[in-house]
Amino acid sequence: MVKMGNVWDRSVAVLDGRGGMLAGVAALTLFVPQVIAAAYTAYAAPSTAKVVIAVVIQILVTVAALWGQLVITAAASDPALDRPAAGRLARVRFGPALLVALVLALAFSLLFLPAALLFSYAGIDVTHLGDRATPVMSSPGAAGAGGLYTVVMLIVVLFVAVRFLPLYAVVLHERLGLGAIARSWRLTRRHTWRLIGAVLLFLIVLLVATMAAQSVSGLVLRLALGADSAATVGFLSASIAQGVSTALTLMAIVFSAQLYVALVAREQLLRDKAARTWTDV
Repeated sequence: MVKMGNVWDRSVAVLDGRGGMLAGVAALTLFVPQVIAAAYTAYAAPSTAKVVIAVVIQILVTVAALWGQLVITAAASDPALDRPAAGRLARVRFGPALLVALVLALAFSLLFLPAALLFSYAGIDVTHLGDRATPVMSSPGAAGAGGLYTVVMLIVVLFVAVRFLPLYAVVLHERLGLGAIARSWRLTRRHTWRLIGAVLLFLIVLLVATMAAQSVSGLVLRLALGADSAATVGFLSASIAQGVSTALTLMAIVFSAQLYVALVAREQLLRDKAARTWTDV
């Protein structure tokens, strides 16, 4: 059984040895694109074109993040790969990785489609759930069912998502496309609860750290710049929060890469043990 503590120790060792290189990739692919998107959201004048451009920007941000995750995963899981070599491997495997990402995104979206339909039937616009105004519901029962379904699906998604932590390492190193989904599922068998614990801890730390960074920086910037600089305050505080999020995301990607290394090593150990058993017989 792979111990999560050992995987974390190996992840820390990778960050100690290659942290500068990995941080540079994370800054260019995870941090900068998000800052650009935040700047456009903060300063662009409201219009129909803004909505379209914002969607295009978000697609580009997602593509850049996937590229960065592949490069970081490659370098964090194979010490023989330097940054150029990791970039070449990511370039070769980017197409299959993008296909896998699109298929999973579609599958997870379909899981939440019934909730969206229930909310729509209840007269709730899910795109405005964050508004302060209390939504007017034509069918509280449908709204309650939609909320309950959403909670259940979030739990299901958590259970499923942890099984895909080594997914992109499989895509990179085992030259698999959609087959990487089944391979990742097999690799993480019997480790689900340990992985759920690790992921929940990460999500809590991520949520608390980013909210604290944005709230504190927003308060300080508001006092320093004044109430008339709301757009600038929002942009700068979001950028600071994104910096914290990027650092934690880098750690999570390195962890997933080292998890793959540990799971493959365990699998090979079990094969060797089985081979020795058959030889003794």
